Amino acid sequence: MNSVDDVVASIKSGPSGPAVAAIFDFDGTLIEGYSATALYGHRARNFQIGPDELVRTVIAGLRGTPDEAGFTDLMERGIRGWAGRTEDDLLELGEQLFAGEIGGALFHDAWRLVRAHQNRGHTVVIASSATRLQVAPMARELGIEHILCTELESAGGIITGRIAGRPLWGGGKAAALRAFTDQHGIALDACYGYANGNEDIPLLSNVGHPHTVNPQPSLARHADEKGWPQLTFATGPGILDPFPIIRTAAMFGSLFATAGVGVVAGVLTSNRRIGVDLATSLFGDIAGWLGNINVVVTGEDRVWSQRPAVFFINHQSTLIDALVTARILRRGYTVVAKSEVRQMPVIGQMFDLADVAFLDRSSTSKAISALQSATEKLRSGVSIAMAPEGTRSMSPKIGKFKKGGFHLAVDAGVPIVPIVIRNAGEIMWRNANTAREGIIEVVVHEPVPTAGWTRADIDRWLPRMRQLYIDTLDDWPGTRAGDEWSKAIADAPGVGD
Repeated sequence: MNSVDDVVASIKSGPSGPAVAAIFDFDGTLIEGYSATALYGHRARNFQIGPDELVRTVIAGLRGTPDEAGFTDLMERGIRGWAGRTEDDLLELGEQLFAGEIGGALFHDAWRLVRAHQNRGHTVVIASSATRLQVAPMARELGIEHILCTELESAGGIITGRIAGRPLWGGGKAAALRAFTDQHGIALDACYGYANGNEDIPLLSNVGHPHTVNPQPSLARHADEKGWPQLTFATGPGILDPFPIIRTAAMFGSLFATAGVGVVAGVLTSNRRIGVDLATSLFGDIAGWLGNINVVVTGEDRVWSQRPAVFFINHQSTLIDALVTARILRRGYTVVAKSEVRQMPVIGQMFDLADVAFLDRSSTSKAISALQSATEKLRSGVSIAMAPEGTRSMSPKIGKFKKGGFHLAVDAGVPIVPIVIRNAGEIMWRNANTAREGIIEVVVHEPVPTAGWTRADIDRWLPRMRQLYIDTLDDWPGTRAGDEWSKAIADAPGVGD
Protein backbone atom coordinates (compact mmCIF):
# COMPACT_ATOMS: atom_id res chain seq x y z
CA MET A 1 0.00 0.00 0.00
CA ASN A 2 1.10 3.56 -0.70
CA SER A 3 0.25 6.67 1.30
CA VAL A 4 -1.47 9.71 -0.10
CA ASP A 5 1.41 11.79 1.24
CA ASP A 6 3.82 9.80 -0.92
CA VAL A 7 1.71 10.29 -4.04
CA VAL A 8 1.28 14.02 -3.37
CA ALA A 9 5.06 14.35 -2.93
CA SER A 10 5.58 12.49 -6.22
CA ILE A 11 3.15 14.80 -8.02
CA LYS A 12 4.90 17.89 -6.62
CA SER A 13 8.29 16.65 -7.79
CA GLY A 14 7.07 15.50 -11.20
CA PRO A 15 6.45 17.42 -14.44
CA SER A 16 4.01 20.31 -14.49
CA GLY A 17 1.71 21.80 -17.11
CA PRO A 18 -1.44 20.80 -19.00
CA ALA A 19 0.36 18.14 -21.04
CA VAL A 20 0.08 15.98 -17.90
CA ALA A 21 -3.42 14.71 -17.13
CA ALA A 22 -5.00 13.29 -13.97
CA ILE A 23 -8.02 11.05 -14.56
CA PHE A 24 -10.32 10.42 -11.59
CA ASP A 25 -13.09 7.86 -11.51
CA PHE A 26 -16.07 9.22 -9.56
CA ASP A 27 -18.02 6.61 -7.57
CA GLY A 28 -15.82 4.92 -5.00
CA THR A 29 -12.80 7.06 -5.95
CA LEU A 30 -13.63 10.74 -5.59
CA ILE A 31 -16.61 9.98 -3.38
CA GLU A 32 -17.32 7.23 -0.91
CA GLY A 33 -19.99 4.87 -2.14
CA TYR A 34 -22.13 5.43 -5.21
CA SER A 35 -23.95 8.53 -6.39
CA ALA A 36 -26.56 6.21 -7.88
CA THR A 37 -27.66 5.44 -4.31
CA ALA A 38 -28.77 9.04 -3.86
CA LEU A 39 -30.44 8.96 -7.27
CA TYR A 40 -32.28 5.71 -6.60
CA GLY A 41 -33.32 7.03 -3.19
CA HIS A 42 -34.87 10.09 -4.82
CA ARG A 43 -36.67 7.99 -7.39
CA ALA A 44 -37.92 5.53 -4.76
CA ARG A 45 -39.29 8.35 -2.61
CA ASN A 46 -41.15 9.64 -5.65
CA PHE A 47 -42.39 6.17 -6.71
CA GLN A 48 -40.41 6.31 -9.95
CA ILE A 49 -38.93 2.79 -9.78
CA GLY A 50 -40.96 -0.06 -11.22
CA PRO A 51 -40.85 -3.69 -10.03
CA ASP A 52 -38.99 -4.86 -13.15
CA GLU A 53 -36.17 -2.35 -12.69
CA LEU A 54 -35.96 -3.04 -8.95
CA VAL A 55 -35.63 -6.80 -9.46
CA ARG A 56 -33.03 -6.42 -12.22
CA THR A 57 -31.01 -3.96 -10.09
CA VAL A 58 -30.96 -6.34 -7.13
CA ILE A 59 -29.95 -9.28 -9.34
CA ALA A 60 -27.21 -7.24 -10.98
CA GLY A 61 -25.86 -6.30 -7.55
CA LEU A 62 -25.77 -9.94 -6.46
CA ARG A 63 -23.97 -11.02 -9.64
CA GLY A 64 -21.15 -8.50 -9.14
CA THR A 65 -19.47 -6.40 -11.81
CA PRO A 66 -21.46 -6.60 -15.08
CA ASP A 67 -19.98 -6.45 -18.55
CA GLU A 68 -20.59 -3.44 -20.77
CA ALA A 69 -23.74 -4.89 -22.32
CA GLY A 70 -25.20 -5.72 -18.92
CA PHE A 71 -24.43 -2.25 -17.59
CA THR A 72 -25.97 -0.63 -20.66
CA ASP A 73 -29.16 -2.65 -20.31
CA LEU A 74 -29.44 -1.84 -16.62
CA MET A 75 -28.86 1.84 -17.14
CA GLU A 76 -31.27 2.17 -20.05
CA ARG A 77 -34.03 0.64 -17.97
CA GLY A 78 -33.32 3.21 -15.29
CA ILE A 79 -33.45 6.27 -17.53
CA ARG A 80 -36.54 5.39 -19.54
CA GLY A 81 -38.67 7.11 -16.93
CA TRP A 82 -36.83 10.38 -17.61
CA ALA A 83 -38.18 10.62 -21.14
CA GLY A 84 -39.93 13.95 -21.59
CA ARG A 85 -38.05 15.76 -18.84
CA THR A 86 -35.82 18.68 -19.73
CA GLU A 87 -32.06 18.68 -19.40
CA ASP A 88 -32.37 21.65 -17.03
CA ASP A 89 -34.73 19.66 -14.78
CA LEU A 90 -32.20 16.88 -14.42
CA LEU A 91 -29.31 19.25 -13.79
CA GLU A 92 -31.38 20.90 -11.05
CA LEU A 93 -32.02 17.46 -9.58
CA GLY A 94 -28.27 16.88 -9.62
CA GLU A 95 -27.70 20.06 -7.61
CA GLN A 96 -30.27 18.92 -5.04
CA LEU A 97 -28.66 15.50 -4.69
CA PHE A 98 -25.23 17.08 -4.39
CA ALA A 99 -26.30 19.46 -1.63
CA GLY A 100 -28.23 16.79 0.25
CA GLU A 101 -26.04 13.70 -0.06
CA ILE A 102 -23.34 13.42 -2.73
CA GLY A 103 -21.29 16.44 -1.63
CA GLY A 104 -20.75 14.95 1.82
CA ALA A 105 -19.35 11.73 0.36
CA LEU A 106 -16.20 13.41 -0.99
CA PHE A 107 -13.04 11.68 0.16
CA HIS A 108 -10.74 14.20 1.83
CA ASP A 109 -7.71 12.33 0.46
CA ALA A 110 -9.16 12.49 -3.05
CA TRP A 111 -9.56 16.25 -2.67
CA ARG A 112 -5.90 16.47 -1.66
CA LEU A 113 -4.86 14.61 -4.82
CA VAL A 114 -7.03 16.81 -7.02
CA ARG A 115 -5.51 19.93 -5.47
CA ALA A 116 -1.98 18.56 -5.91
CA HIS A 117 -2.58 18.04 -9.62
CA GLN A 118 -4.28 21.41 -10.04
CA ASN A 119 -1.40 23.18 -8.32
CA ARG A 120 0.96 21.63 -10.86
CA GLY A 121 -1.20 22.93 -13.71
CA HIS A 122 -2.25 19.44 -14.80
CA THR A 123 -5.34 18.74 -16.88
CA VAL A 124 -7.75 17.19 -14.36
CA VAL A 125 -10.59 15.01 -15.64
CA ILE A 126 -13.48 13.12 -14.06
CA ALA A 127 -14.20 9.95 -16.03
CA SER A 128 -17.34 8.18 -14.83
CA SER A 129 -20.02 5.77 -15.95
CA ALA A 130 -22.47 7.97 -14.03
CA THR A 131 -24.53 10.66 -15.74
CA ARG A 132 -23.73 14.34 -15.90
CA LEU A 133 -26.38 15.21 -13.32
CA GLN A 134 -24.52 13.06 -10.80
CA VAL A 135 -21.02 14.29 -11.61
CA ALA A 136 -21.26 17.94 -12.71
CA PRO A 137 -21.97 19.60 -9.31
CA MET A 138 -18.92 17.99 -7.72
CA ALA A 139 -16.77 18.90 -10.72
CA ARG A 140 -17.83 22.52 -10.35
CA GLU A 141 -17.19 22.49 -6.61
CA LEU A 142 -13.68 21.10 -7.12
CA GLY A 143 -12.88 23.37 -10.05
CA ILE A 144 -12.57 20.46 -12.50
CA GLU A 145 -13.32 21.60 -16.05
CA HIS A 146 -13.34 18.30 -17.94
CA ILE A 147 -16.03 15.64 -17.49
CA LEU A 148 -16.21 12.33 -19.36
CA CYS A 149 -19.45 10.59 -18.43
CA THR A 150 -22.36 8.59 -19.76
CA GLU A 151 -24.46 11.13 -21.61
CA LEU A 152 -28.23 11.09 -22.01
CA GLU A 153 -29.74 11.52 -25.45
CA SER A 154 -31.86 14.64 -25.88
CA ALA A 155 -33.77 16.37 -28.65
CA GLY A 156 -34.34 20.10 -28.34
CA GLY A 157 -33.38 20.00 -24.68
CA ILE A 158 -35.83 17.18 -23.91
CA ILE A 159 -34.55 13.82 -22.66
CA THR A 160 -35.52 10.89 -24.89
CA GLY A 161 -34.91 8.18 -22.28
CA ARG A 162 -31.95 6.67 -24.14
CA ILE A 163 -28.17 6.77 -23.77
CA ALA A 164 -26.28 8.98 -26.21
CA GLY A 165 -23.44 6.96 -27.69
CA ARG A 166 -21.42 4.44 -25.75
CA PRO A 167 -21.69 4.37 -21.93
CA LEU A 168 -18.44 4.94 -20.05
CA TRP A 169 -18.18 1.46 -18.58
CA GLY A 170 -15.09 -0.71 -18.86
CA GLY A 171 -13.76 -0.41 -22.39
CA GLY A 172 -16.11 2.49 -23.07
CA LYS A 173 -14.39 4.60 -20.43
CA ALA A 174 -10.95 3.68 -21.76
CA ALA A 175 -12.05 4.61 -25.29
CA ALA A 176 -13.40 7.97 -24.09
CA LEU A 177 -10.08 8.67 -22.38
CA ARG A 178 -8.11 7.88 -25.55
CA ALA A 179 -10.36 10.20 -27.58
CA PHE A 180 -9.92 12.96 -25.00
CA THR A 181 -6.14 12.69 -24.87
CA ASP A 182 -5.92 12.63 -28.68
CA GLN A 183 -8.05 15.76 -28.88
CA HIS A 184 -5.97 17.61 -26.29
CA GLY A 185 -2.56 16.40 -27.42
CA ILE A 186 -1.84 14.55 -24.18
CA ALA A 187 0.28 11.41 -24.17
CA LEU A 188 -1.31 8.52 -22.29
CA ASP A 189 1.96 7.68 -20.58
CA ALA A 190 1.86 11.18 -19.05
CA CYS A 191 -1.54 10.48 -17.45
CA TYR A 192 -2.21 9.68 -13.83
CA GLY A 193 -5.23 7.46 -13.23
CA TYR A 194 -7.25 6.81 -10.06
CA ALA A 195 -10.05 4.23 -9.87
CA ASN A 196 -11.56 1.60 -7.62
CA GLY A 197 -13.71 -0.74 -9.73
CA ASN A 198 -12.97 -4.03 -11.43
CA GLU A 199 -14.37 -2.53 -14.63
CA ASP A 200 -11.67 0.17 -14.53
CA ILE A 201 -8.80 -2.19 -15.35
CA PRO A 202 -8.88 -1.08 -19.05
CA LEU A 203 -8.76 2.59 -17.98
CA LEU A 204 -5.82 2.16 -15.64
CA SER A 205 -4.00 -0.07 -18.11
CA ASN A 206 -3.97 2.83 -20.59
CA VAL A 207 -2.28 5.43 -18.36
CA GLY A 208 1.36 5.78 -17.42
CA HIS A 209 0.73 6.30 -13.69
CA PRO A 210 -2.15 4.06 -12.54
CA HIS A 211 -3.35 4.13 -8.92
CA THR A 212 -6.07 2.03 -7.35
CA VAL A 213 -8.26 3.44 -4.56
CA ASN A 214 -9.86 0.99 -2.12
CA PRO A 215 -9.83 -1.47 -5.05
CA GLN A 216 -12.43 -4.16 -5.62
CA PRO A 217 -11.06 -7.75 -5.58
CA SER A 218 -10.29 -8.28 -9.28
CA LEU A 219 -8.70 -4.84 -9.57
CA ALA A 220 -6.65 -5.44 -6.42
CA ARG A 221 -5.30 -8.73 -7.80
CA HIS A 222 -4.48 -7.10 -11.13
CA ALA A 223 -2.75 -4.21 -9.33
CA ASP A 224 -0.65 -6.68 -7.33
CA GLU A 225 0.43 -8.43 -10.53
CA LYS A 226 1.31 -5.15 -12.25
CA GLY A 227 2.84 -3.47 -9.23
CA TRP A 228 0.43 -0.55 -9.33
CA PRO A 229 0.29 1.73 -6.29
CA GLN A 230 -2.74 0.99 -4.10
CA LEU A 231 -4.26 3.75 -1.97
CA THR A 232 -6.56 3.28 0.98
CA PHE A 233 -8.97 6.10 1.77
CA ALA A 234 -10.67 6.07 5.17
CA THR A 235 -14.32 5.08 4.92
CA GLY A 236 -17.20 5.62 7.28
CA PRO A 237 -18.80 3.00 9.50
CA GLY A 238 -21.29 0.53 8.14
CA ILE A 239 -24.99 1.29 8.29
CA LEU A 240 -25.45 -1.35 11.02
CA ASP A 241 -22.78 0.15 13.29
CA PRO A 242 -24.63 1.84 16.19
CA PHE A 243 -21.60 3.54 17.73
CA PRO A 244 -21.53 6.69 15.53
CA ILE A 245 -25.12 7.41 16.52
CA ILE A 246 -24.34 6.79 20.18
CA ARG A 247 -21.22 8.97 20.07
CA THR A 248 -22.98 11.82 18.27
CA ALA A 249 -25.93 11.72 20.68
CA ALA A 250 -23.48 11.82 23.56
CA MET A 251 -21.70 14.83 22.04
CA PHE A 252 -24.97 16.73 21.68
CA GLY A 253 -25.87 15.67 25.19
CA SER A 254 -22.62 17.09 26.48
CA LEU A 255 -23.49 20.41 24.83
CA PHE A 256 -26.69 20.64 26.86
CA ALA A 257 -25.10 19.28 30.03
CA THR A 258 -22.16 21.68 30.00
CA ALA A 259 -24.52 24.55 29.21
CA GLY A 260 -26.49 23.62 32.33
CA VAL A 261 -23.33 23.59 34.40
CA GLY A 262 -22.46 26.99 33.02
CA VAL A 263 -25.86 28.42 33.92
CA VAL A 264 -25.51 27.19 37.50
CA ALA A 265 -21.98 28.59 37.77
CA GLY A 266 -23.13 31.93 36.37
CA VAL A 267 -25.98 32.14 38.87
CA LEU A 268 -23.84 31.16 41.84
CA THR A 269 -21.12 33.69 40.98
CA SER A 270 -23.49 36.37 39.65
CA ASN A 271 -21.20 36.49 36.62
CA ARG A 272 -22.50 35.14 33.32
CA ARG A 273 -19.05 35.25 31.75
CA ILE A 274 -17.69 32.80 34.30
CA GLY A 275 -20.52 30.42 33.48
CA VAL A 276 -20.00 30.76 29.72
CA ASP A 277 -16.25 30.16 30.00
CA LEU A 278 -16.76 27.08 32.17
CA ALA A 279 -19.37 25.65 29.79
CA THR A 280 -17.30 26.15 26.62
CA SER A 281 -14.12 24.81 28.16
CA LEU A 282 -15.90 21.71 29.46
CA PHE A 283 -17.67 21.13 26.14
CA GLY A 284 -14.41 21.23 24.17
CA ASP A 285 -12.91 18.52 26.38
CA ILE A 286 -15.90 16.31 27.10
CA ALA A 287 -17.43 16.29 23.61
CA GLY A 288 -14.09 15.40 22.05
CA TRP A 289 -13.63 12.54 24.51
CA LEU A 290 -17.17 11.22 23.99
CA GLY A 291 -16.85 11.40 20.20
CA ASN A 292 -13.34 9.90 20.24
CA ILE A 293 -12.17 12.99 18.36
CA ASN A 294 -8.66 14.22 18.99
CA VAL A 295 -7.71 17.79 18.09
CA VAL A 296 -4.05 18.31 17.19
CA VAL A 297 -3.01 21.96 17.12
CA THR A 298 0.09 23.58 15.63
CA GLY A 299 0.87 27.08 16.92
CA GLU A 300 -1.55 26.94 19.85
CA ASP A 301 0.44 29.54 21.77
CA ARG A 302 -0.70 32.14 19.23
CA VAL A 303 -4.26 31.77 20.53
CA TRP A 304 -3.15 33.42 23.76
CA SER A 305 -0.53 35.88 22.56
CA GLN A 306 -2.93 38.74 21.84
CA ARG A 307 -6.40 38.98 23.34
CA PRO A 308 -9.05 40.12 22.74
CA ALA A 309 -8.93 39.26 19.05
CA VAL A 310 -11.09 38.24 16.12
CA PHE A 311 -10.47 34.57 15.36
CA PHE A 312 -11.13 33.49 11.77
CA ILE A 313 -12.05 29.81 11.36
CA ASN A 314 -12.86 28.05 8.07
CA HIS A 315 -16.31 26.54 8.48
CA GLN A 316 -17.48 23.10 7.36
CA SER A 317 -19.37 21.49 10.23
CA THR A 318 -21.45 23.23 12.90
CA LEU A 319 -20.97 20.70 15.71
CA ILE A 320 -17.34 19.84 14.96
CA ASP A 321 -16.29 23.45 14.38
CA ALA A 322 -17.93 24.36 17.70
CA LEU A 323 -16.00 21.55 19.39
CA VAL A 324 -12.70 22.62 17.83
CA THR A 325 -13.29 26.28 18.69
CA ALA A 326 -14.12 25.44 22.30
CA ARG A 327 -11.12 23.12 22.55
CA ILE A 328 -8.70 25.76 21.26
CA LEU A 329 -10.05 29.09 22.52
CA ARG A 330 -11.48 27.69 25.78
CA ARG A 331 -12.53 30.94 27.47
CA GLY A 332 -12.96 34.65 27.01
CA TYR A 333 -14.72 34.47 23.64
CA THR A 334 -18.08 34.30 21.95
CA VAL A 335 -19.13 33.68 18.37
CA VAL A 336 -20.99 35.45 15.58
CA ALA A 337 -23.93 33.33 14.40
CA LYS A 338 -26.70 33.75 11.85
CA SER A 339 -29.86 35.28 13.31
CA GLU A 340 -31.82 32.22 12.13
CA VAL A 341 -30.08 30.17 14.84
CA ARG A 342 -31.77 32.32 17.46
CA GLN A 343 -35.15 30.92 16.41
CA MET A 344 -34.09 27.29 16.86
CA PRO A 345 -35.66 25.60 19.91
CA VAL A 346 -33.27 25.11 22.83
CA ILE A 347 -30.16 25.94 20.74
CA GLY A 348 -31.33 29.54 20.31
CA GLN A 349 -31.86 29.95 24.04
CA MET A 350 -28.47 28.40 24.75
CA PHE A 351 -26.77 30.80 22.35
CA ASP A 352 -28.55 33.71 24.00
CA LEU A 353 -27.21 32.62 27.38
CA ALA A 354 -23.75 32.32 25.85
CA ASP A 355 -23.91 35.99 24.81
CA VAL A 356 -23.59 35.12 21.12
CA ALA A 357 -23.61 38.02 18.65
CA PHE A 358 -26.37 37.28 16.15
CA LEU A 359 -25.91 38.55 12.61
CA ASP A 360 -29.07 39.43 10.69
CA ARG A 361 -28.14 39.37 7.01
CA SER A 362 -31.60 40.33 5.76
CA SER A 363 -30.47 43.93 5.41
CA THR A 364 -27.24 45.91 5.51
CA SER A 365 -28.43 48.10 8.38
CA LYS A 366 -29.31 45.10 10.57
CA ALA A 367 -25.97 43.46 9.80
CA ILE A 368 -24.10 46.64 10.74
CA SER A 369 -26.08 46.88 13.98
CA ALA A 370 -25.17 43.30 14.88
CA LEU A 371 -21.50 43.97 14.19
CA GLN A 372 -21.65 47.02 16.45
CA SER A 373 -22.80 44.75 19.26
CA ALA A 374 -19.87 42.43 18.54
CA THR A 375 -17.51 45.43 18.54
CA GLU A 376 -18.67 46.34 22.03
CA LYS A 377 -17.91 42.82 23.20
CA LEU A 378 -14.38 43.11 21.82
CA ARG A 379 -13.87 46.45 23.53
CA SER A 380 -14.98 44.89 26.79
CA GLY A 381 -12.28 42.22 26.46
CA VAL A 382 -14.30 39.35 24.95
CA SER A 383 -12.84 37.83 21.77
CA ILE A 384 -14.97 36.93 18.73
CA ALA A 385 -14.76 33.71 16.70
CA MET A 386 -16.34 33.75 13.27
CA ALA A 387 -16.24 32.22 9.79
CA PRO A 388 -14.79 34.68 7.26
CA GLU A 389 -16.56 32.71 4.49
CA GLY A 390 -19.90 33.47 6.12
CA THR A 391 -21.34 29.97 5.77
CA ARG A 392 -20.37 26.32 5.80
CA SER A 393 -18.58 25.17 2.66
CA MET A 394 -19.60 22.14 0.61
CA SER A 395 -16.02 20.85 0.43
CA PRO A 396 -12.61 21.64 1.94
CA LYS A 397 -12.29 24.38 -0.67
CA ILE A 398 -11.92 27.86 0.83
CA GLY A 399 -14.79 30.10 -0.21
CA LYS A 400 -14.89 33.82 -0.80
CA PHE A 401 -14.04 35.88 2.30
CA LYS A 402 -16.47 38.54 3.45
CA LYS A 403 -15.34 41.89 4.86
CA GLY A 404 -17.49 41.93 8.01
CA GLY A 405 -14.90 40.33 10.26
CA PHE A 406 -12.19 42.66 9.01
CA HIS A 407 -14.32 45.74 9.74
CA LEU A 408 -15.14 44.30 13.15
CA ALA A 409 -11.46 43.93 14.06
CA VAL A 410 -10.55 47.37 12.69
CA ASP A 411 -13.40 49.11 14.53
CA ALA A 412 -12.34 47.52 17.81
CA GLY A 413 -8.62 47.93 17.11
CA VAL A 414 -7.84 44.25 17.76
CA PRO A 415 -5.79 41.72 15.77
CA ILE A 416 -7.13 38.98 13.50
CA VAL A 417 -5.91 35.46 14.24
CA PRO A 418 -6.18 33.00 11.29
CA ILE A 419 -7.10 29.46 12.40
CA VAL A 420 -7.09 26.79 9.66
CA ILE A 421 -8.98 23.54 10.28
CA ARG A 422 -7.95 20.75 7.96
CA ASN A 423 -10.65 18.08 8.04
CA ALA A 424 -13.71 18.95 10.14
CA GLY A 425 -15.96 18.12 7.18
CA GLU A 426 -14.46 14.65 6.97
CA ILE A 427 -15.43 13.98 10.60
CA MET A 428 -18.94 15.40 10.19
CA TRP A 429 -20.15 16.94 6.96
CA ARG A 430 -22.48 19.95 7.05
CA ASN A 431 -25.65 17.86 6.47
CA ALA A 432 -24.52 14.68 8.23
CA ASN A 433 -26.50 13.26 11.15
CA THR A 434 -23.60 11.48 12.80
CA ALA A 435 -19.95 12.23 13.50
CA ARG A 436 -17.04 9.92 12.79
CA GLU A 437 -14.21 9.36 15.22
CA GLY A 438 -10.77 10.55 14.19
CA ILE A 439 -8.16 13.28 14.36
CA ILE A 440 -8.78 16.91 13.44
CA GLU A 441 -5.70 18.94 12.56
CA VAL A 442 -5.51 22.67 13.16
CA VAL A 443 -2.93 25.38 12.46
CA VAL A 444 -2.99 28.76 14.21
CA HIS A 445 -1.08 31.40 12.26
CA GLU A 446 0.48 34.60 13.50
CA PRO A 447 -2.02 37.35 14.44
CA VAL A 448 -2.10 40.37 12.15
CA PRO A 449 -2.62 43.74 13.87
CA THR A 450 -5.38 45.93 12.47
CA ALA A 451 -5.14 49.07 14.61
CA GLY A 452 -5.30 52.10 12.33
CA TRP A 453 -6.22 50.14 9.21
CA THR A 454 -8.14 51.92 6.47
CA ARG A 455 -10.52 50.42 3.91
CA ALA A 456 -7.56 50.18 1.56
CA ASP A 457 -5.74 48.05 4.13
CA ILE A 458 -8.72 45.70 4.35
CA ASP A 459 -8.83 45.39 0.58
CA ARG A 460 -5.12 44.60 0.55
CA TRP A 461 -5.10 42.03 3.36
CA LEU A 462 -8.36 40.18 2.63
CA PRO A 463 -7.13 38.27 -0.49
CA ARG A 464 -3.76 37.73 1.15
CA MET A 465 -5.40 36.10 4.18
CA ARG A 466 -7.68 33.93 2.06
CA GLN A 467 -4.62 32.74 0.14
CA LEU A 468 -3.00 31.85 3.48
CA TYR A 469 -5.84 29.38 4.14
CA ILE A 470 -5.60 27.92 0.63
CA ASP A 471 -1.82 27.52 0.81
CA THR A 472 -1.96 25.99 4.28
CA LEU A 473 -4.44 23.32 3.21
CA ASP A 474 -2.53 22.64 -0.02
CA ASP A 475 0.80 22.13 1.75
CA TRP A 476 -0.13 21.05 5.26
CA PRO A 477 0.80 22.17 7.90
CA GLY A 478 1.50 25.29 5.89
CA THR A 479 4.97 26.00 7.23
CA ARG A 480 6.06 27.87 4.11
CA ALA A 481 2.74 29.74 3.93
CA GLY A 482 3.05 30.65 7.61
CA ASP A 483 6.60 31.92 7.15
CA GLU A 484 5.54 34.08 4.21
CA TRP A 485 2.56 35.34 6.22
CA SER A 486 4.80 36.31 9.16
CA LYS A 487 7.20 38.05 6.81
CA ALA A 488 4.33 39.99 5.22
CA ILE A 489 3.26 41.15 8.67
CA ALA A 490 6.80 42.16 9.59
CA ASP A 491 7.29 43.98 6.27
CA ALA A 492 3.92 45.75 6.35
CA PRO A 493 4.18 49.54 5.98
CA GLY A 494 3.13 51.85 8.76
CA VAL A 495 -0.49 51.85 9.79
CA GLY A 496 -2.71 53.48 7.21
CA ASP A 497 0.09 53.88 4.62
